[in-house]
Amino acid sequence: MAGHSKWANIKHRKGAQDQKRGKIFTKLIKEITISARLFGGELNANPRLRKAVNNAKANNMPADKIDRAIKKGAGDLPGIEYEEITYEGYGPNGVAIMIEVITDNKNRTVAEIRNIFSKFGGSLGENGSVSWLFIKKGHIVLQDKDKKGFEAVFDSALLAGVEDIKKFDNNYIILTSKESLQKTSEILEKQGYIIKSTDYEMYPKSEQKIEKNEADNLIKLLDTLDNNDDVNRLYSNLEII
Repeated sequence: MAGHSKWANIKHRKGAQDQKRGKIFTKLIKEITISARLFGGELNANPRLRKAVNNAKANNMPADKIDRAIKKGAGDLPGIEYEEITYEGYGPNGVAIMIEVITDNKNRTVAEIRNIFSKFGGSLGENGSVSWLFIKKGHIVLQDKDKKGFEAVFDSALLAGVEDIKKFDNNYIILTSKESLQKTSEILEKQGYIIKSTDYEMYPKSEQKIEKNEADNLIKLLDTLDNNDDVNRLYSNLEII
């Protein structure tokens, strides 16, 4: 029985890992497909698609799956029609939440999102109910291939007009205004840095501070939203203290 139990546990863990991997692939395929549909299937001319493909490769997605997703998005193969929608709401303790989804059935998705909010003591709001609490910024991930160091990267970033810079593992996260993202990226690239990705992300204008022992339901709400197959990005103004 001990051997059987061990085998059952191994199968359970493998099943959970496969399920998690399947969810990741589903989200990546949606992002690739809609990026290709919106801005074309050429990687060199579509930074959003290039980032999506790089993410897929980093998660070991087979090349044929990536290729099919691009072709479906570009219209070269028949496929599901996806649309992007942003939902807004409040979690427990008045924490503002923005959810960007990619879905083929908005009625199903909004019902699922509303149910998740209700389950954990939050409420789904109208468009504009929390978006005013956030600001869109340019987000650059930069690699210092020549190992010039933080000071050199910082000086280069200042000259390029960035708003903030942070070191993260072997990369640098650089924030810009949404208007200057492309120009800043080009300036840094000309200075010899590798631009791993450029994107727009929402940042809270101020944080809602919550005690750790009061944040359980809120964390469960955010985790459940993040695990939904249709949710592509999730933002909140939560700061746990």
